Amino acid sequence: MNRIEQTLEAHKPSGSTPKKLLSIYFTAGYPDLEDTSKVIKQLENSGVDMIEIGLPFSDPLADGPTIQESSTQALKNGMTTEKLFDQLAGIREDVNIPLLIMGYFNPMLQYGIEAFCKKCSEIGIDGLIIPDLPVDVFQNEYLATFEKYGIFNVFLITPQTSNERIAYIDKISKGFIYMVSSASTTGAKNSFDEVQLNYFQRINDLNLTTPRVIGFGISNNETLVQATDYASGAIIGSAFVKFLDQNSIDQIPEFIENIQS
Repeated sequence: MNRIEQTLEAHKPSGSTPKKLLSIYFTAGYPDLEDTSKVIKQLENSGVDMIEIGLPFSDPLADGPTIQESSTQALKNGMTTEKLFDQLAGIREDVNIPLLIMGYFNPMLQYGIEAFCKKCSEIGIDGLIIPDLPVDVFQNEYLATFEKYGIFNVFLITPQTSNERIAYIDKISKGFIYMVSSASTTGAKNSFDEVQLNYFQRINDLNLTTPRVIGFGISNNETLVQATDYASGAIIGSAFVKFLDQNSIDQIPEFIENIQS
């Protein structure tokens, strides 16, 4: 069983309400080039359930300014796809929780999709999140390759995604659906507004079979609690990247503790 499935199974609702899943996104090679594996290990030690490793790209259209800046800096630091794979070699000797790579399709395509999936499988990556890869293109052209190497592809839905499209994504998804909280780019918010909460409820009412994890705009305990009221878990990205810019890696446990309390 894929580690993503195992983790989601452990966070399934039961007689006693389990702790909701917390996933953290950060940009590989940021703040410094060799920080990638240090951040991953510290996050697991801090009790995080899942980690999304951002593969920097020169034109990150879906990202807000904080993640855009971190991506630009990581590229200046010398981060490349090959460098990331080198940094993650042996990561499974120390880290047990699910690891996903989140990035744009172009660098993966340049590397070669089969070669990319094969390398992910070899180093212990469990899934990919590729915001600009259309669902239909994935199903028609790349599904077999992902299945060959046991890599899950996580699809995103937004407030603009039609119910028909959501039903289709639910049918073909493995692991979880990444539920984007708003139509805007990524970025931390202090609370969700009524429009967003209505969107969360609308998706809840569809009774999807695939677990959902909400991302974009989660930055504190209030937004974490609001999000996890409507989903299996939540993803924190911009707020954590901003924290790394202003604090040391050794202080990560404090960030996680403050978010969860």
